[in-house]
Order: sequence, then C-alpha cells, then structure tokens
Amino acid sequence: MRHLFKLKWALIFTLIFTYSCSDQDDNPVQPQPPVSSDLEIQDFIWKSMNSWYLWQPEVENLSDSKDDNNEQYNAFLSNYGTPEGIFSDVLSAKDRFSYIESDYDNLFNSFSGVATTNGVEFVVTRPPEGGNKVLGVVTYVINGSDASNKNVKRGDLFNAIDGTELYAITDSNGSIIESNFSLFNQESYTMNFATIENDLVVSNNVNIELNKSELTENPIHIHKTLDVNNAKIGYLMYNRFVGDFDEELNNVFSEFKADGVTDLVVDLRYNPGGSVASSTRLASLITGQFTGELFSKATWNPKWSDFDEDNNFVDNIDGTALNSLNLSRVYIIATDASASASELLINGLDPWIGVTHIGDKTVGKNEFSITLIDNPNTSSPYAYTGSASLAGVNPNHKYALQPLVGTNENSAGFSEFTDGLDPDIEKLEVLGDLGVLGDPNEPLLAVVIEQITGVSNKSLNLRTSDKLNINTIKSSNDFMPYRNISNYDFYRMK
Repeated sequence: MRHLFKLKWALIFTLIFTYSCSDQDDNPVQPQPPVSSDLEIQDFIWKSMNSWYLWQPEVENLSDSKDDNNEQYNAFLSNYGTPEGIFSDVLSAKDRFSYIESDYDNLFNSFSGVATTNGVEFVVTRPPEGGNKVLGVVTYVINGSDASNKNVKRGDLFNAIDGTELYAITDSNGSIIESNFSLFNQESYTMNFATIENDLVVSNNVNIELNKSELTENPIHIHKTLDVNNAKIGYLMYNRFVGDFDEELNNVFSEFKADGVTDLVVDLRYNPGGSVASSTRLASLITGQFTGELFSKATWNPKWSDFDEDNNFVDNIDGTALNSLNLSRVYIIATDASASASELLINGLDPWIGVTHIGDKTVGKNEFSITLIDNPNTSSPYAYTGSASLAGVNPNHKYALQPLVGTNENSAGFSEFTDGLDPDIEKLEVLGDLGVLGDPNEPLLAVVIEQITGVSNKSLNLRTSDKLNINTIKSSNDFMPYRNISNYDFYRMK
C-alpha cells in the first residue's frame, strides 16, 4: 500500500512541476466567468479559498453556487473595498490562524527563517497587581540582533514602550478586545524596563532604544550535552521548525550520538511551529526504529481528499542518513507559547514512545496551511509549489494567502487538541526566576533532570506566589508575521 501512495504522489507532483493539463472533471477548480478587472484580487481570494479552505463547506460566503451568476458574483465582490475585507468575511469562526499577505516575498522569506526584528523575544503577561496593565518578559535574545548588542537579557521586565504603559483589555474568554500592542509594530522604539518590588511593578529608569533589521534566525538556539549524576542528557532548545536548518539539526544529533546521549530534552517552550516536514524529521531523529511507519496523517478538505496522505517516519534528508538516537522516551518542554508543529511532534510521537511533556498546556493548533498565489493555471490551481509556479502568476499584484487547509492526526487517530495538549508535569515559568536556558538549575529543565536522574533539586521545593506565574497573553511571535504558520511544505514535496 505504501508503494501505491508513493506512486500517487510521484504522479501528482510530476503534474505540478510540468504544468500538465488535467481533465476538468478531476480538477476541483472549474472554469469561472470573467470578473471586472478592478476586482481581480478579490476574485483570486474567493476562488482559491473556495477551492482549498478547510472549512469551505461550512462557510456560506464560499458556497459553490456563489459565482453561478456573473452579475451577482461581481456585485458580491464589489461589496469589499479591500482584499483584506473579503478575506476576513470568508473565514470560519473556528479559524484562529489563517493569514493574508500583500507581498508573497515576505511569506517565502519567513519559510527560510528570515524576519524583520530587533531581536527581543518576549511574552506579555499580567503584572502581580492584576488589572488591565500588562508586563513584558524577555524570554531570549536572538544572536546577532540589535538587542544582542545592547545588554538586553532573558528575564528582563518591561512595562512601557516609548514611555506609554502597555495595557490589554480582555473579555471573559481571555480574548483581547482592546490594547496598545500596535506599539510593537514600529521599526524603532524605546523599551522601558521595570522591576517587581513587593508584588508591584516599578520603573527602574532603564530605557533602551531598539531598531529592527532583517536577519535570519537559527532556530537551533542551544544544543549541549549535560553530564548530571552520571547521566548523559542531550538538551536541544529549538525555536521554530525551519526546513533550511534540517541538515544542521541532523549534525546536532550526530554530536549527541558521539557524546553517548541516553536521554534527550527537546525545549519547545517558545516554538510557534513551522514546517510539518521538519517536525517529521525531528521525530525520526529522536527515534530511528520506526522508519516507514505512520507519524501523522494529513486530511485535506473534501475537494482535495486525493491529497490525504500519510507522513511517515524517515531515515534521511535528501539522501543524507539521519543520525537517529533510537530512543524509547523523550522529554519535551512545551508551554502556552508552543503551537502547531511543536504540538504535532508531541502528538505524533506519543503512540510510539514515552513522551513526557513538562510545562504548561499548549496553544492547540492541529491544522496545517499552504500558500496560495494568483495562478490558477497549474495542476493544483493557486497552490504555491515552488518558484516555477510564479512563472504564470498574475503580474498585477503580489497578494498571497496562507489559509488552513487540513488537519493532522497521529497514528492512533487522535487530533482533537484545539484546547491544547495538557502537560504530564505542570511547571509554569515565574517572574523573577526564569533562570538561564540550558543550565541544569533552570526551573523547567531542573524538573526534567529530576525525572531522569531521580535526584531532587532542592530549589524546586521553594514556593512562589501564584501572582508571579507567567500566563501568556501575547508573545513576540504574534507581532512578527508568519512565525506561527504551520506549513505543509507543499512547495518542497516531491
């Protein structure tokens, strides 16, 4: 059966990359009536979403009959003055993650880890005194960024930007209904730092101007082998699933093997997701004994059910053998800032090996997306399948969509974790005690080491006020476009 799946994909993607003509009866996108030239972007959005969107059958404005009458269809499109307007109006209420982008080059850059940033990665939480004010917590600083040269460090607290105190008003469900988080969108701003004294946030008069620039972040933030109580523990802090760094990830596991690692900690506490293929490869590096077995199953919308596919454990990256550890257990640190491909790793491994999740409940994103561009004249209309698909793209605009188009389930058939994955051991990060990432005494890593060695870390017995627990309202990923995309790597598939 697996040979049939491989043959099916080979045929599909031969068609994609050679632009072969396909029979219209087999093509979910049927010929459409012409539209007014000033509505071509709206037309692209509607037609591509009608074809690919996960919840298309449930969205009235994406009904297949919507464009049956040319005059009525044009009138419908004319209701929207902007592409963003129609995109918003065809989204399901279930959708928390689909994007629209006015320049597809920004999306393509994001897939390679390129972003415009000042280098401060942070989460925003409530201060100990509560209320509508918020407190920013620096979680780490990107190497080579502006912030890395200005003495900004993990654990620093800030309560204002450009002298304006930060606030966020939320409803009963915790959703933000008003805030001044737009301050983070500026190319340059001054971050105003603070400390906590007697459970109150107090300005410390430290003000640092930060400037954004385009840089490529290596998602492998830290990797090391810890020798603790005669245990060889591999520690990997991995901050995003980026395919361009998969070979480097394989080299990290080569070092782990050479060091004789017997236990592994994968730290995904700030990882918003990314490439599905990279998640599959990381799972295969952790294991190695399940090559060809089902890691996850992708289910698309009914119009593209032929694309439903098994994502199996692999033993190579483009012909290079994986340095797999063949582990039967892994420890994964994940929090309320961990999403998408991070959750896929936990869920996909769970039926096969022991997975101990330490931290907090995750975001809850079991869907994946692809990139849509205005080129209907391919075997997979509108789907970005590599640079070749830009040859016939509409030259009049560069709009692209990144909609959710399917869901991932593990080999046991489980995918219902939209409320998040619960930790096996709950341990929240705490204001004033974030510790040093990768240090055995860092609170969350210390919990893992105690599980591995059975030796208690006395610092874990110290009690702190619940007011100091960090509960993420927003993170820096939310202000950096496309960091939390779960991409099916449609353009990479062969």
